[in-house]
Amino acid sequence: MHTPSDSTEFDPDDEFIQRAAQQAVDRHRSQKGNLLPILHDVQHALGCIPSSAVATLASALQLSRAEIHGVISFYAHFRSERPCPILLEVCRAEACQAMGGDALADHARRRLGCDFHQSAANGSATLEPVYCLGLCAQSPAVMVNGKPYARMSADKLDLVLAAEGC
Repeated sequence: MHTPSDSTEFDPDDEFIQRAAQQAVDRHRSQKGNLLPILHDVQHALGCIPSSAVATLASALQLSRAEIHGVISFYAHFRSERPCPILLEVCRAEACQAMGGDALADHARRRLGCDFHQSAANGSATLEPVYCLGLCAQSPAVMVNGKPYARMSADKLDLVLAAEGC
């Protein structure tokens, strides 16, 4: 199956979206409390959970679209739209905040020219908060495209982003 990381121009058609949603349901059908694993699978396959997938999931799981959308909007990890090629997640947990995380978050906002849950105007990066990367003893921490970085400073963040092409 094609994955979103294969191309920055990945734009699945509706048939592909429906197939990905149905495959996720099929993988977890017999599991109790299967909505979260299904949503993770769909987002992994598509880079987000498009609204057209929500209707398929609602029908297959006998839930309302509102129930599924409520779960998607409650958890900060889930997205309804694909992120930019670079996904920068800045830890907002207390340990990171105590070690300069607020200043690092401010720097990331200025560097990208956007706030959390937004993307840079040039489409290069999406900025998201994350609430603990498990690197509390090495804070502040960020994650760039799924790779964690500890003891992060503004200068180090600039180097990491530059290496990613941002």
